[in-house]
Amino acid sequence: MKELLSQITIKVNEGLFLKNPDSSDLGRRIISNSIELIEEIGIEAFTFKKLGDKIGSPECTIYRYFENKQKILLYLTSWYWCWLEYRMVFATANISNNEDKLIKAIEILTEPVEQDDNFTHVNEYLLNKIVISESSKSYYTKEVDADNADGVFTVYKRIVQRVSDLVMGVNPDFKYPHMLVSIVIEGAHQQRHFAEHLPALTDVVDGESSIMDFFIDMVLSTIKK
Repeated sequence: MKELLSQITIKVNEGLFLKNPDSSDLGRRIISNSIELIEEIGIEAFTFKKLGDKIGSPECTIYRYFENKQKILLYLTSWYWCWLEYRMVFATANISNNEDKLIKAIEILTEPVEQDDNFTHVNEYLLNKIVISESSKSYYTKEVDADNADGVFTVYKRIVQRVSDLVMGVNPDFKYPHMLVSIVIEGAHQQRHFAEHLPALTDVVDGESSIMDFFIDMVLSTIKK
């Protein structure tokens, strides 16, 4: 199984890059160092000049791969959702019971993220922190409709659909599966941000899976009413 997982390639929407960063060592360094730099200083302060200085390469070489920093942010968030989807597919593949499969999917969506050694140029732990703090800036934009039409959010929407289908497998009469699942995803991110920066707004306890347990309980209680 480990050998099989190591052969998986994450495929991101080709419209997000000018040259596939996964196609060269420089491209992979752009990705890995972008993750480190954005997590450190935020997307607002992030520039291609700073990234070029970090990787020891002229700024113009980065423009061969990405049109602007918004495209890098979209690439990184898209890569994250692709990675999360593959994890969810493998984790639920051999579960036959609908409720157990839904619980496992919610665990994948809400549990703390650890680095995945199958993708050595991506630090998924840092990337998750970027998704939590910066991903809303990928769709709260004036270009969101155009980006959506170009398929930028396809994988994110596909994850919501996958888990919505699992919700309907438990309760076919539930009216709001997509709303419920999107609340779980965004809510888990918000609670992790609160736990780190505004702990008075959450009930997270060190050493406990508070966030995951809360959303599993919330989903099951809601759909079984």
